Amino acid sequence: MKLNEVQAAVAAAKAAALASAAAAAAAPGGTQASMQAASLPPSHLSLPAAGTRHRIALISDHASPLAEPGSIDCGGQNVYVAQLARELARSGHLVDVFTRRDAPERRPVAHWLDNVRVIHVPAGPPRYVPKEQMLPHVDAFSRFVTRFARRQPAPYDIVHANFFMSGMVAQHLKATLGLPFVITFHALGRVRRLAQGSADTFPVARMRIEAALMRAADRIVAECPQDRQDMERLYGAPLSRIAIAPCGFSPDELWPVPMHEARARLGLDEGRFVVLQLGRMVPRKGVDTVIQGVAMLRHRYGVDAQLMVVGGNTGPSNGSHPGDDLELARLRSVAADLGIGAHVRFTGQQPRAVLRDYYSAANVFASTPWYEPFGITPVEAMACARPVVGSEVGGIKSTVNDSVTGFLIPSRDPAALADRLARLHRHPELARAMGEAGRRRACEHYTWRHVANQLAAIYADVLDTTRPAVQPVVLPS
Repeated sequence: MKLNEVQAAVAAAKAAALASAAAAAAAPGGTQASMQAASLPPSHLSLPAAGTRHRIALISDHASPLAEPGSIDCGGQNVYVAQLARELARSGHLVDVFTRRDAPERRPVAHWLDNVRVIHVPAGPPRYVPKEQMLPHVDAFSRFVTRFARRQPAPYDIVHANFFMSGMVAQHLKATLGLPFVITFHALGRVRRLAQGSADTFPVARMRIEAALMRAADRIVAECPQDRQDMERLYGAPLSRIAIAPCGFSPDELWPVPMHEARARLGLDEGRFVVLQLGRMVPRKGVDTVIQGVAMLRHRYGVDAQLMVVGGNTGPSNGSHPGDDLELARLRSVAADLGIGAHVRFTGQQPRAVLRDYYSAANVFASTPWYEPFGITPVEAMACARPVVGSEVGGIKSTVNDSVTGFLIPSRDPAALADRLARLHRHPELARAMGEAGRRRACEHYTWRHVANQLAAIYADVLDTTRPAVQPVVLPS
């Protein structure tokens, strides 16, 4: 990359950051105000106007908001449901989250936060069940939620289903109780099958069920433009009934930490070039591509690089999540075969409270899945002012502004990853400018408060169009 090209890229990143800040400041309730509000405790937040407080049922069959992040089947949907419930409750709505009981010790009803309950539904055995094997338990899940809803002192106003099996539960509630529902699929069976082929072990019936749900739902929530295009092209879903609302991050959880402080807490060398990969340890996340790219960065470009891989289990297999352990073993083998085993640090699962240190300790965040419906972690890295090198798939190609907040590359292309990492190593001023632009972009478009407000508006629109029309009163003459 020539010097004038670097200078132009730095200028573009800084201009984008300034334009974003100006737009946010000019808008009502701009970024600074919304960031301050997001950090206040619930008692300081404004409640909705009288008459707009709703009882909301969030259905999340396999993804509990209480699950440990980074474990198998615990990823973006868990974060989405947890943060959405939290923000809706902060706005004064009453939220019940229905998720399958996956351990005997789960309380039937957990009062998690003010205005938020988590209901553990007894459907199937009280242990971990892969989501690919949960379809036989949906009927029991639906019957329980229906009975629970009927016993409540006040009816739910609306149901928000997350994932296709949750959509089946919502469809049952609509048929039996007349409740309107919206659905966020989080992943589409046809796209997954195209990306994963025989590795996709969901029943073929999933795609038929998804198509039926798109016809039955009162509104379909796409997480990014690519998601909406896939629904229209592969399922024939009407664009008029699809609304876009992305995933987000929590400003009171993630913010830039001085790199030297973060590295000191994590025991990282001050002078090394650190690349971070964070997420679930499953093949489609392309963690092996990041390992291969860092190996090329070291061998081909001579950069003293270290890779941190956060997520998954690091201890011996206990049989509860064997796939997770197998994938970690495979990734360690990939690093060893490439001669960089000593330069890859597998940290295992980490509490969300310390993730800002991991993001902030890195020079670059890399995310190279070959299939990703949205991808929350690139947004989280941007929130911590780190440039992102990501695959040009799914939501990542919408969240990452190519050559402004980071770089977009083809999936399964470690050479392209190594090239972009080498550029950012050679030009730290470019990396800083991209990180600043990413931070502005994340704060303007991707806070959970912003996302929850978008979804609350979708709920209100659905309720306005589905409530029975009020008949005019005819007075006697």
